[in-house]
Amino acid sequence: MKNFWRFIFRKNLPPTSLCQMDFAVLGLGDSSYAKFNFVAKKLHRRLLQLGGSALLPACLGDDQHELGPDAAIDPWLHDLWEKVLGLYPVPPDLGVIPPGVPLPSKFTLRFLPEAPKMCSEEQHVAGADPPGPPSEQQPFLAPMVTNQRVTSPSHFQDVRLIEFDITGSGLSFAAGDVVLIRPQNQASHVQQFCRVLGLDPDQFFTLLPREPGVPCPTQLPQPCSVRHLVSHYLDVASVPRRSFFELLACLSPHELEREKLLQFSAPQGQEELYSYCNRPRRTVLEVLCDFPHTAGAVPADYLLDLIPPIRPRAFSIASSLLAHPSRLQILVAVVHYRTRLKEPRRGLCSSWLASLDPGRGPVQVPLWVRPGSLTFPETPDTPVIMVGPGTGVAPFRAAVQERVARGQTGNFLFFGCRWRDQDFYWESEWLELERKGRLTLFTAFSREQERKVYVQHRLRELGPLVWDLLDRRGAYFYLAGNAKGMPADVSEALTSVFREEGGLSGPDAANYLARLQRTMRFQSETWA
Repeated sequence: MKNFWRFIFRKNLPPTSLCQMDFAVLGLGDSSYAKFNFVAKKLHRRLLQLGGSALLPACLGDDQHELGPDAAIDPWLHDLWEKVLGLYPVPPDLGVIPPGVPLPSKFTLRFLPEAPKMCSEEQHVAGADPPGPPSEQQPFLAPMVTNQRVTSPSHFQDVRLIEFDITGSGLSFAAGDVVLIRPQNQASHVQQFCRVLGLDPDQFFTLLPREPGVPCPTQLPQPCSVRHLVSHYLDVASVPRRSFFELLACLSPHELEREKLLQFSAPQGQEELYSYCNRPRRTVLEVLCDFPHTAGAVPADYLLDLIPPIRPRAFSIASSLLAHPSRLQILVAVVHYRTRLKEPRRGLCSSWLASLDPGRGPVQVPLWVRPGSLTFPETPDTPVIMVGPGTGVAPFRAAVQERVARGQTGNFLFFGCRWRDQDFYWESEWLELERKGRLTLFTAFSREQERKVYVQHRLRELGPLVWDLLDRRGAYFYLAGNAKGMPADVSEALTSVFREEGGLSGPDAANYLARLQRTMRFQSETWA
């Protein structure tokens, strides 16, 4: 994709390069990000510049829409097929697969009459020493050392500081990097799933692709037990997408259930589907329980087509190898909330991690590391301003530890939380570093006074210092935390500082911020 992008934007391409090409661009984006569907818009413009003929305006799907990207995609696809079939009619000898007929499954599950003598799952986990550092294909099974709640018992949110021993793993990381963890489903959910689908969790199978060249998922051993497939691979706790209902309708032998499933998968049924599934965050497993006749008739071959794989979750690494050799720490907010459904909603990975107790016996978690989006200056005297409210402070703890160990000065941290005595992560550590002159700390405890005070208020209050650090001392500015409203509020506070302290006009202040971003002196890592 990078090669294509570089090629398509070459300045020496003639404006007639694509004069014989019809095209249509569909973008999948999220309007909570500043550059919403940037790539789709830019690609559409560039293809027009090179002489291409657009069949339709670019479609800009938005994940923030209550019906998801489908709200824009459905009508656009309808228009697209009308255009395409008008220009390129289907050959008369080519039959169209009628609606309601499923495509063949990608894999077949060949069940074995008895369990293998040597458990393939243990072999798969133990394996030979993988070449190179741990990866998604070959994660490192890291022993969990501690799993400690760091918010007070009375605080509404359970936040954990979790430490892993990575001795002998070959893992190396720097401040700003992230660790990826693939969680497992709850044992009770695995049992319930097998019961509803009529599967024996202890039965083994081998997985066979229907077509040559299709690889089997590397996370699954061969042979594999149904229990392992459901607990380690199938994301039965995810909120199902529309395609799930579409395939389930094709597989349903029950007229009433099939009718309802078809309604949910039709364009006109999307608001009803949203109310049934997305708004209350109903899971794959709960939907299958609601459609028992259909669930009991799902062929095992279709399990991997029907249910997506469990995706790894990324966490900012909250420690430095220079301060904690052979250790890796993360700060995890346990996701737990209520909807109109009886059972509370729980984050799969955070709840799984919180449930592990190394005090009761050895616990191992499969993980690997990848570079994050934050990179810190290596020069000894370049100041850094770090803004990390809540768990957003995690990557900055790694950065502060790393910079202090290297003797780098000019560490400025803005931390915000609700209450000093309930969710002030690493308070004693920050205060000790401040006492030693290694860190300058600014705090915002939002609920400790009548008017809520957040990190953006502190930035404005300390405008002269912020402007001096950025404009005169070449500081780098970092932001991490929840993507909801905080990044926009912090950007607004910064442009306000540029106007008031730097005397810049509104447009010049916006350009100054854009220049900081372009030169990597303003970096952010935010999550929804």
